[in-house]
Amino acid sequence: MADFENRSWSSRDGLRLHFRDFPGPDDKPPVLCLPGLTRNARDFEDVAARLAGQWRVICPDMRGRGDSDYAKDPMTYNPAQYLDDVELLLEQHGIARFVAVGTSLGGLLTMLLAGRDNSRIAGFVMNDVGPEVEEAGLERIREYVGQGRNFETWMHAARALQESQADVYPDYGVPDWLRYAKRVMALGSGGRIAFDYDMKIAEPFDAPAGATPQVDMWPLFDALAGRPGLLLRGALSDILSAGTANRMVARHPDMELVTVERVGHAPTLDEPEAVAAIDRLLARVS
Repeated sequence: MADFENRSWSSRDGLRLHFRDFPGPDDKPPVLCLPGLTRNARDFEDVAARLAGQWRVICPDMRGRGDSDYAKDPMTYNPAQYLDDVELLLEQHGIARFVAVGTSLGGLLTMLLAGRDNSRIAGFVMNDVGPEVEEAGLERIREYVGQGRNFETWMHAARALQESQADVYPDYGVPDWLRYAKRVMALGSGGRIAFDYDMKIAEPFDAPAGATPQVDMWPLFDALAGRPGLLLRGALSDILSAGTANRMVARHPDMELVTVERVGHAPTLDEPEAVAAIDRLLARVS
């Protein structure tokens, strides 16, 4: 894995939030990688390893995930707060323009960032999410988020992921499940392996306003107009429907749609077609 610096920024309510900063040239906008609901900066290890040196890559842990502080008030685990946190990261570290790479929740944040000030978006990758989120997928996520399971060994953890998500990654073998486990889990102080996020993130997510921002997201998506874009969709996705993806492309002719076969929600960005598409997108960023 490429070398990175562990850095931090401060939230408005006093949390110390962490990000990985992979070095790159100053004459290009950095690539800002925004993870999904239960994920963290490690989700983008492969992306960062490929791009570091050619691009600066910034991978934040959102509040309550990875090496960031857990929130004192669990109701701050909501999209509006995540948006405020990310805007403070940009402000505190002098980032005026960036390429957003957003998986799931990170894609929603990309749209929210564009709605606030689209001049700072140099390009974007939306990974398996759009202005409309399928209720079936949200229900599936509600079933597992916040379930405080822990495991004795990494193999036990990998097997548990395989049991619950084999339909999302049907072609995964044991090494893939082990790598996946080490991205989403961590070894705790008690010697058990557990998911690397605050279980309380489920509390607002279970409330009607917590799953997705309670606004019409289409105008926020439209704020990305004129920017080079890429929409990745897992062919088996239960979050982003093919119909929504096609509507997005129709409204945004500068955005390429790439479907990742035999993958659900969400592509991991190391699939060959995703790698090639990201490279094409970055080649279009000025």
